[in-house]
Amino acid sequence: MKKLLSLLLCAALMFSLAACSPGKYTVDTVTATYVESPLNVPSIIEKHQGSLAAAYEKMGLKFAYSDLNSGADQTAALASGDIQILNAVGGTSVLLAAANGLDIKIISMYSRSPEAFMLFSNDESLTSPESLAGKTIAGPKGTNLHELLVAYLATAGMTLEDVNFVSMDIPSSLAGLEGGSVDCALLAGPVAYNAAKSGKHLVTNGQGLIAATIVTATSQKFYDENPAIIEAFVENQKAILNYIDTNTEEALATASAAIDMDIEAVKEMYAMYDFSMDISQADLDSLQATEQFLYDSGMIETHVDVNTLPLKTK
Repeated sequence: MKKLLSLLLCAALMFSLAACSPGKYTVDTVTATYVESPLNVPSIIEKHQGSLAAAYEKMGLKFAYSDLNSGADQTAALASGDIQILNAVGGTSVLLAAANGLDIKIISMYSRSPEAFMLFSNDESLTSPESLAGKTIAGPKGTNLHELLVAYLATAGMTLEDVNFVSMDIPSSLAGLEGGSVDCALLAGPVAYNAAKSGKHLVTNGQGLIAATIVTATSQKFYDENPAIIEAFVENQKAILNYIDTNTEEALATASAAIDMDIEAVKEMYAMYDFSMDISQADLDSLQATEQFLYDSGMIETHVDVNTLPLKTK
């Protein structure tokens, strides 16, 4: 009898452990991207507080950060299942992935910061799109900065064929400008801020030209199989934004220390960002404009209806 009772107790314990285990999810570790640059204050505060790790620990799950910053690498890792949540990925990267048939869905907005994307030169005579004709301009292809250049040229009826556009990452673009191998450089975030403070000539920024949309994303399949994991992420995003709103000075001081940038510079840059997470019709419209830019530029061969991109939740 004692042996039977012992067996029954063991069985009950195993059942209880199974019910509480991550077995009800398709992963036992949730991995999300951590992208600090250009000034992703919500991500900096979340990591500082460890709030996502704490939320998933309560669910019996582990949590890990991925330091992948390239949009292409991020969307590829999402497709492979190595990463479950893209916490700050460019709208252009999402559209490129969707156009290539990847299962990618927008969970929420992350930020909009058109003023933080800029075009610089050492030549102060470059003050209009027309003045850029024939100039060599460096910047990362398929990004908000690339879209900024195309949109700026379009205001004068010009295209990329009217300039010599060279695809380079931001540090290389700045080095090219400083070394004299390029006439203009497309820069963003702290690099752009420092370029302005060092006296480089600002040709234009993205205000009125692009929305500079950054989003959070997952796959529809992962959400359908693990809705609680994504719902916990969304609730955490809300809590972080509320914390920043009610503790702005402290949050910006934390960001200042994280990126090793003067607090006054951080405050000046922070004013350029809108971190509200709700997806508005204006956001969808700006993404559709970006989709048209990618199509017209030959970077995607099939159109993407951005209205199909937001995650379909239960």
